[in-house]
Amino acid sequence: MLIPNTSPSLLHWEEGTPAPLWGALFGNANSLALEIGCGVGDFIVQMAAMHPELNFIAIDFYNKGCIKTCKRVDKSGLNNVRVLRVEARTFIEACIPSESLSMIIINCPDPWPKLRHRKRRLVSSEFVAYLSGFLKSGADFFFATDFVDYGLDVAEFMTVQPGLVNQLLPDKYTHALPDYPVSKYMRRFMDLGQPIYYVHYRRR
Repeated sequence: MLIPNTSPSLLHWEEGTPAPLWGALFGNANSLALEIGCGVGDFIVQMAAMHPELNFIAIDFYNKGCIKTCKRVDKSGLNNVRVLRVEARTFIEACIPSESLSMIIINCPDPWPKLRHRKRRLVSSEFVAYLSGFLKSGADFFFATDFVDYGLDVAEFMTVQPGLVNQLLPDKYTHALPDYPVSKYMRRFMDLGQPIYYVHYRRR
């Protein structure tokens, strides 16, 4: 049984229901940014505070993570974040207009470390190609992982993604990204001496 989430920051949406009217929900016409897999919300609270000009949609499949994210958003007093417990592709397809996002963020998704399970990884060349259709011109795509193989794999296939331009040239990835918040999850690995792999591209 799911723990009830009564936070005002939580947006309830179910497959088959109308897409949210984002301008009405946020009370402004600011551009949208999407975080896929918000975890416990410490990253999105920092990012939303840094970018009040954007409306952030934070999604996750896990109820406990959404509850913790909502608590952090509510405590921060931010009004430019809405949290949803949804499956990413289903939600994006139904609720995000084409070429409407100014930013997509994916931090530390499940690496599925076993070789036979790697086909289950969320971030693939095909998924990025799909997501790029929802980015407006000049929009940013950020990916971060603590898993070496995952980081190197994404950094490599991103070099041939059409319409996306590497913002880290001449490097394919970096271990430090200025003005990019570090989540508690990332910090835990960094404190152990394990680097984070960051990838940053921009829609042409």
